[in-house]
Amino acid sequence: MTYILNRLLSVILTLFLITIVTFGVTNILPGDVAMMIMGTQSNPEALEGLRQSLGLNDPLIVQYGRWIGGMLTGDWGTSLIFKQPIAELLLQKAAASAVIVVMSMTIALALAVPLGVWAAVHRDKWQDTTSSTTALLGVSLPDFFWGIVMILVFARWLGWFPSSGFVDPAEDFLGTLRHAFLPSLALGLGLMAHLTRMTRSTMTGILNQEFIRVARAKGLSERTVIWRYALANAIGPVITIAGLQIGYLFGSIIVMEFLFSYTGMGWLTYQALLNRDLPLIQATVFVVAAVVMLTNLAVDLLYVAIDPRIRLG
Repeated sequence: MTYILNRLLSVILTLFLITIVTFGVTNILPGDVAMMIMGTQSNPEALEGLRQSLGLNDPLIVQYGRWIGGMLTGDWGTSLIFKQPIAELLLQKAAASAVIVVMSMTIALALAVPLGVWAAVHRDKWQDTTSSTTALLGVSLPDFFWGIVMILVFARWLGWFPSSGFVDPAEDFLGTLRHAFLPSLALGLGLMAHLTRMTRSTMTGILNQEFIRVARAKGLSERTVIWRYALANAIGPVITIAGLQIGYLFGSIIVMEFLFSYTGMGWLTYQALLNRDLPLIQATVFVVAAVVMLTNLAVDLLYVAIDPRIRLG
């Protein structure tokens, strides 16, 4: 319980610091929010009146307090470009991006764990070389390259999946999965490379330990030794790295959603930055940071749950 409370306090403190950095950076960006709302040809008196009504002339500490107070009470403001409540926008777009994040992580783990185990079991043989080469290829090529390949092969040539767009899960869940599959596969291939190398590294160390030799000496089948004993002890660091890669996914998802015209959090963040929608920029950055922090907290707690050595410690 003490461990959980300490981690929660750490998350809260980190998020507080993130709000300060986000607010400070967005307020030193060039441009005038009032002018963006009313246009460059607006009357100076009208612009000044709008700045006054929006509180843009208040001290920064007052503006920051008003922003934090609104977020804590559920009033996240209104987007300057979409003219919609920001909380409503974030809920819609976060649900869309969550589909890609979950699918890409599932694809990455489904490919990386068997490849890493295969390489570790056949260390220094052609299987190990093949797995390592595949991982190196995934690391070396950027995500947008895989995205272009997916569009050309699976959308244009084979016609199996749509190359762009988004479908609301409430309207057509299978359609949502079809539209999300190609960007998820492109992200999953890049993520797979890191997880494959981590799985191979941890499995190699576990397979050299004494309890593995004892299990084999007892006559247990090689499949049981590898998948039940070795992998069960090696999977913890892999899960930790997978959790850390959530931040990588949210960084890459901006490019991927733009490439596939997929209207999720990445697309929303890009539009907010492009149009200098300060309230929306601040909200999207905070939400992404909160998701990454909470995901890593969940991974830490899961690690404690699956590894008895940590529980005993």
